[in-house]
Amino acid sequence: MLITRIFPFISFVAIIGLSGCSTVGGKNPSSSVYAELGGSKKVEEIVENFVVEIERDPVILAYFDGADINRFIDKLSEQICHRTGGPCEYSGDTMAQVHGGMNITEADFNRTVDLLINAMNKADVPHPLQNKVLRVLAPTRDEMLYL
Repeated sequence: MLITRIFPFISFVAIIGLSGCSTVGGKNPSSSVYAELGGSKKVEEIVENFVVEIERDPVILAYFDGADINRFIDKLSEQICHRTGGPCEYSGDTMAQVHGGMNITEADFNRTVDLLINAMNKADVPHPLQNKVLRVLAPTRDEMLYL
Protein backbone atom coordinates (compact mmCIF):
# COMPACT_ATOMS: atom_id res chain seq x y z
CA MET A 1 0.00 0.00 0.00
CA LEU A 2 1.29 3.45 -0.89
CA ILE A 3 0.64 4.99 2.50
CA THR A 4 3.25 2.71 4.00
CA ARG A 5 5.74 4.06 1.46
CA ILE A 6 4.96 7.71 2.11
CA PHE A 7 4.17 7.73 5.85
CA PRO A 8 7.78 7.28 6.98
CA PHE A 9 8.72 10.28 4.86
CA ILE A 10 6.03 12.42 6.46
CA SER A 11 7.38 11.43 9.85
CA PHE A 12 10.84 12.33 8.59
CA VAL A 13 9.62 15.85 7.78
CA ALA A 14 8.13 16.18 11.24
CA ILE A 15 11.47 15.24 12.78
CA ILE A 16 13.72 17.41 10.63
CA GLY A 17 11.34 20.34 10.33
CA LEU A 18 12.88 22.78 7.92
CA SER A 19 16.47 22.15 8.91
CA GLY A 20 17.50 22.65 5.30
CA CYS A 21 16.66 26.33 5.62
CA SER A 22 19.43 28.74 6.35
CA THR A 23 19.01 32.33 7.39
CA VAL A 24 19.37 34.81 4.59
CA GLY A 25 20.72 38.18 5.60
CA GLY A 26 18.64 41.22 4.84
CA LYS A 27 15.22 39.55 4.59
CA ASN A 28 12.47 40.63 6.91
CA PRO A 29 10.31 37.52 7.29
CA SER A 30 7.92 39.35 9.65
CA SER A 31 6.37 41.25 6.72
CA SER A 32 6.18 38.35 4.28
CA VAL A 33 3.74 35.77 2.97
CA TYR A 34 5.84 33.33 4.99
CA ALA A 35 5.00 35.26 8.18
CA GLU A 36 1.31 35.43 7.18
CA LEU A 37 1.37 31.64 6.82
CA GLY A 38 2.76 31.26 10.32
CA GLY A 39 6.31 30.26 9.46
CA SER A 40 8.00 26.88 9.24
CA LYS A 41 5.29 24.92 11.06
CA LYS A 42 2.66 25.88 8.51
CA VAL A 43 5.02 25.29 5.57
CA GLU A 44 5.78 21.87 7.01
CA GLU A 45 2.07 21.11 7.39
CA ILE A 46 1.36 22.15 3.80
CA VAL A 47 4.20 19.97 2.47
CA GLU A 48 3.06 16.99 4.56
CA ASN A 49 -0.49 17.40 3.28
CA PHE A 50 0.78 17.78 -0.28
CA VAL A 51 2.70 14.50 -0.10
CA VAL A 52 -0.47 12.75 1.06
CA GLU A 53 -2.44 14.38 -1.78
CA ILE A 54 0.15 13.21 -4.32
CA GLU A 55 0.06 9.72 -2.86
CA ARG A 56 -3.71 9.56 -3.42
CA ASP A 57 -3.51 10.66 -7.06
CA PRO A 58 -2.22 7.85 -9.28
CA VAL A 59 -1.65 10.17 -12.25
CA ILE A 60 0.59 12.57 -10.34
CA LEU A 61 2.15 9.85 -8.20
CA ALA A 62 3.49 8.28 -11.41
CA TYR A 63 5.76 11.33 -11.85
CA PHE A 64 7.38 10.46 -8.53
CA ASP A 65 8.26 6.88 -9.42
CA GLY A 66 11.86 6.39 -8.31
CA ALA A 67 12.07 9.86 -6.79
CA ASP A 68 13.97 10.55 -3.59
CA ILE A 69 10.95 11.61 -1.54
CA ASN A 70 13.12 12.84 1.35
CA ARG A 71 14.88 15.23 -1.01
CA PHE A 72 11.56 16.29 -2.55
CA ILE A 73 10.14 17.14 0.88
CA ASP A 74 13.28 19.01 1.93
CA LYS A 75 13.61 21.01 -1.30
CA LEU A 76 9.91 21.80 -1.59
CA SER A 77 9.92 23.07 2.00
CA GLU A 78 12.98 25.21 1.23
CA GLN A 79 11.44 26.53 -1.95
CA ILE A 80 8.12 27.48 -0.37
CA CYS A 81 9.94 29.10 2.54
CA HIS A 82 12.28 31.03 0.24
CA ARG A 83 9.69 32.11 -2.34
CA THR A 84 7.25 33.31 0.34
CA GLY A 85 9.93 35.51 1.91
CA GLY A 86 11.00 33.26 4.75
CA PRO A 87 14.50 32.94 6.18
CA CYS A 88 15.50 30.11 3.83
CA GLU A 89 17.67 29.79 0.78
CA TYR A 90 16.64 27.28 -1.87
CA SER A 91 19.57 24.93 -2.41
CA GLY A 92 18.08 22.54 -4.94
CA ASP A 93 18.42 22.16 -8.67
CA THR A 94 16.56 24.42 -11.07
CA MET A 95 13.00 23.49 -11.92
CA ALA A 96 14.12 22.75 -15.49
CA GLN A 97 16.79 20.34 -14.18
CA VAL A 98 14.36 18.59 -11.86
CA HIS A 99 11.50 18.31 -14.36
CA GLY A 100 13.48 17.77 -17.55
CA GLY A 101 12.46 14.62 -19.37
CA MET A 102 9.16 14.33 -17.50
CA ASN A 103 7.16 16.01 -20.28
CA ILE A 104 4.66 17.36 -17.75
CA THR A 105 1.49 18.43 -19.48
CA GLU A 106 -0.45 21.55 -18.64
CA ALA A 107 -3.33 19.35 -17.46
CA ASP A 108 -1.08 17.45 -15.06
CA PHE A 109 0.55 20.66 -13.88
CA ASN A 110 -2.90 22.11 -13.14
CA ARG A 111 -3.89 18.87 -11.42
CA THR A 112 -0.83 19.20 -9.18
CA VAL A 113 -1.75 22.80 -8.36
CA ASP A 114 -5.17 21.49 -7.32
CA LEU A 115 -3.43 19.02 -5.00
CA LEU A 116 -1.42 21.87 -3.49
CA ILE A 117 -4.64 23.84 -2.98
CA ASN A 118 -6.15 20.79 -1.25
CA ALA A 119 -3.05 20.60 0.96
CA MET A 120 -3.41 24.26 1.91
CA ASN A 121 -7.14 23.83 2.57
CA LYS A 122 -6.35 20.95 4.93
CA ALA A 123 -3.80 23.19 6.67
CA ASP A 124 -6.53 25.83 7.15
CA VAL A 125 -4.76 28.41 5.00
CA PRO A 126 -7.31 31.10 4.09
CA HIS A 127 -8.06 31.44 0.35
CA PRO A 128 -6.63 34.97 -0.02
CA LEU A 129 -3.37 33.72 1.51
CA GLN A 130 -3.43 30.64 -0.73
CA ASN A 131 -3.60 33.01 -3.69
CA LYS A 132 -0.49 34.81 -2.42
CA VAL A 133 1.37 31.50 -2.11
CA LEU A 134 0.32 30.43 -5.60
CA ARG A 135 1.33 33.84 -6.99
CA VAL A 136 4.90 33.48 -5.72
CA LEU A 137 5.15 29.88 -6.99
CA ALA A 138 3.58 30.62 -10.41
CA PRO A 139 6.79 31.83 -12.10
CA THR A 140 8.15 28.26 -11.96
CA ARG A 141 5.35 26.99 -14.23
CA ASP A 142 7.14 27.52 -17.53
CA GLU A 143 10.25 25.86 -16.08
CA MET A 144 8.31 22.60 -15.63
CA LEU A 145 6.02 22.12 -18.61
CA TYR A 146 6.81 19.92 -21.63
CA LEU A 147 10.50 19.44 -20.81
